Amino acid sequence: MTTIREIPEVAGLDAKTALIRIPQELDVPLSARARNLIDTPAFRRLAGIHQLGLVSLVYPAANHTRFEHSLGVYRLALLCLRRLSFDPRFTEMVSPADAELLIVAALLHDLGHWPFCHPIEDIQLPSVPSHELFANSFLLEGEVADVLRDDWQINPRDVVTLLSEKPQDPARRILGNMLSGPIDIDKMDYLSRDSLHAGVPYGRNFDQNRLIGSLRLNEAGDGLAIGEKGKTAAEMMVFARYVMFSEVYWHHAVRAATAMFQQAFYLLHGSLDMDALFRETEPMVIQEMLKTAGQAGAAELLNGLFGPVRRLYKRLQQYSFLQDREVYQRLARRPYPELAACAEQMADLASRALGCRIAPHEILFDAPPISREVEFKVDVYYAKQDIYRRLDEVSPVVRSLAQEQFDDYVKCVRVFAHPRIRDRLAAHKHLPQLINEAIDTLD
Repeated sequence: MTTIREIPEVAGLDAKTALIRIPQELDVPLSARARNLIDTPAFRRLAGIHQLGLVSLVYPAANHTRFEHSLGVYRLALLCLRRLSFDPRFTEMVSPADAELLIVAALLHDLGHWPFCHPIEDIQLPSVPSHELFANSFLLEGEVADVLRDDWQINPRDVVTLLSEKPQDPARRILGNMLSGPIDIDKMDYLSRDSLHAGVPYGRNFDQNRLIGSLRLNEAGDGLAIGEKGKTAAEMMVFARYVMFSEVYWHHAVRAATAMFQQAFYLLHGSLDMDALFRETEPMVIQEMLKTAGQAGAAELLNGLFGPVRRLYKRLQQYSFLQDREVYQRLARRPYPELAACAEQMADLASRALGCRIAPHEILFDAPPISREVEFKVDVYYAKQDIYRRLDEVSPVVRSLAQEQFDDYVKCVRVFAHPRIRDRLAAHKHLPQLINEAIDTLD
């Protein structure tokens, strides 16, 4: 092998043989060694894990899996490598062996995800590892590690470093930026794929081909930049991300389901064998949680999500950064145990106000988690002037939507209540005071 374009998987983009098709009408080239990774039990397990977890309770066609998404990211890695192979600065920095490392990392980047991974991680329980670290047990031993060594001549530790650590080598920093950065292959796939399956247009309204076609190294030579012709596509990707969070990922009914699941998991986590549980597929996780819940409050929450009749909690109050900022700032990015304690206090106050017993799990507080979304910082190269400019300097769209306030604009604080009590509580004239009194107990 002498060039990146001669890597079997990259060359397969044009060969049109040994293909697997994924939505929407995309052909993914598979070499024998790529297929050997896909056929391992650790990778096949991803076919039993929904990409969007609970979103399908609101958008019923959003049942695509992390298996499908991983194939999409792998395909984008090949397309980006082929494009960047025409950039002399890139090929000087990134060898064909480095490019092969990116290919396997793209294919395996979600290997550590377990069912409902992001809602569980957002609770930030000490006993829950990050999915990046959890992936190490699949990558460093077993069939995946064997295929990496035998078929790819890649040290599994190098894949771990690229996926879960901060590479120091300049070439590896570039690869890391391609996997997780402002314009990365993960975002490019999940925005369009999630949008397709949810049945909404928002995440597909950016020109992916134009964006890939404009890729080049940034001025520092340690990450990706775009050419001037890719500026509009990048702006549209920023907007797509903003709207997908607003209308899908943080849709109020999706967050009601998320809050219910998080509270159930929080109540049960001390009784669950998480290492074993996180290696299972989604149906097995649901079954084990229901078995552990018995007849307690967690069981009612889980049955509302996964039982024969969907019963989502209803929105009682909502606070945003732009409206009711004071309440928003008091609850946003609070540790989950504090939100749970606040909800329990609210249930007690509401019980007295309505003159009936409201169980602690029947009121839930949902707020933006402690960790923020990645900021969108990327350079634009203007060839005529031979200069690089920050995208947020030349784009009012990006300046408004993709800096540190991104989370505040798309993620609200919400109070949810069980359907049986929601209307009575919503009609109570002292509801705002009850909520404020519950929040006061945190200070």
